[in-house]
Amino acid sequence: MNRLALRRAARVVRGGGVIAYPTEAVFGLGCLPRARAAVGRVLAIKRRSWRKGLILIGADAAQLERYVELPPEPRRSEILRSWPGPHTWVLDARPVAPRWITGGRSSVAVRVTAHPLARELCLAVGEALVSTSANVSRRPPHRRLLQLRRDLGGQVDYVLAGALGDLAQPTVIRDGRSGRVLRI
Repeated sequence: MNRLALRRAARVVRGGGVIAYPTEAVFGLGCLPRARAAVGRVLAIKRRSWRKGLILIGADAAQLERYVELPPEPRRSEILRSWPGPHTWVLDARPVAPRWITGGRSSVAVRVTAHPLARELCLAVGEALVSTSANVSRRPPHRRLLQLRRDLGGQVDYVLAGALGDLAQPTVIRDGRSGRVLRI
């Protein structure tokens, strides 16, 4: 892992910037969830409505609990056992969760990432990050660094190079209240 590159990416994010970085399956676009202008840039890059909401990743559950409430047992234990890992859960949003993250809904999709570089990035930044696939909506997510740099490199403030995880597809998303699968 290139520590210098990781520190630079964290500085860019903490400064209100937008970065591209590797995740479990694809490259993602990320920024601070509370940085409204940065989130606006992410949505503009993707050509995506804010009403769709965004996924947040954290290095641990504590980084996510600022934005969401874990459900009561037994679902709480099921969620915590699935993390870190490729399991995204839609949970009840706390009142402080920005509307541009929730999409105006009462929930937020969150994951404790098992991807080593994404996890280290969250630790270096000191909080959860927006994590949405690095692509224009309705186009395939980027899985190759060169293609990502060519297509989106000029629209982000920094590209954190690194290997993708082993997943062939983005993570499964489940409803944290019912357990129902929302995206396979």
